[in-house]
Amino acid sequence: MRLKRIEMSCDQCAVNGLSMFNHLCGSSIEGLEKNKSCTLYKKNQVVFHEGTRPLGIFCINAGKVKVYKTGAEGKDQIIQILSPGDMMGYRSMLSEEPYPVSAETLEDTSICFIPKSDFLEVLKVDSELTNRILKSMSKELGAMADSITTLAQKPVRERLAGALLMLKDTYGMDAHDNGEVEINLTREDLANIVGTATETLIRLLHDFKEEKLIQTQGRKIRVLDSQKLMRVANLY
Repeated sequence: MRLKRIEMSCDQCAVNGLSMFNHLCGSSIEGLEKNKSCTLYKKNQVVFHEGTRPLGIFCINAGKVKVYKTGAEGKDQIIQILSPGDMMGYRSMLSEEPYPVSAETLEDTSICFIPKSDFLEVLKVDSELTNRILKSMSKELGAMADSITTLAQKPVRERLAGALLMLKDTYGMDAHDNGEVEINLTREDLANIVGTATETLIRLLHDFKEEKLIQTQGRKIRVLDSQKLMRVANLY
């Protein structure tokens, strides 16, 4: 499937305020935009594959992306769901190692790509950006450690409640006026986040629906009671 190129300016980007680049101006923005390319990916298109070499960084402008790792038996474990303003690929690029994960769009998504050389040039002269990158890497390592602990020690019911709360934050910009948030994921993808079989996930979603924690319509899940979900997730 051919990718569609689009025009996108950093200083006019609608999600610039959400990104690590929101403090940049002048020559720094020009440096990032020098060879930047922006692409519209269709739903379920792979942005990069596990094991390939990073050539730069990706910045999400609109849409959602799942970051996942494929196990020995071919089963995917979804590690993150990324939203507009998030960056991908910078850890592997900075460590000069192949991607340890793959990234695939969950819906039509526009993504900008900045080549490695241009990004590193800006990084050399912008200490604030360097600090932000280090903080982000530290935060994500902590989140990964928490995720590993959760998968190893928590029951599936608690893991599902925690995953729904995490996804509520990810999809928060799509919130309804009453604060309820619709999560638009396939049951298989949600099961791969929780780390369980799809059949188990469907049964637990039915239980949550009976408990008035969520509503479902097709593949969409609407979170109705975050406080109760927090108690189920044992986050109090």
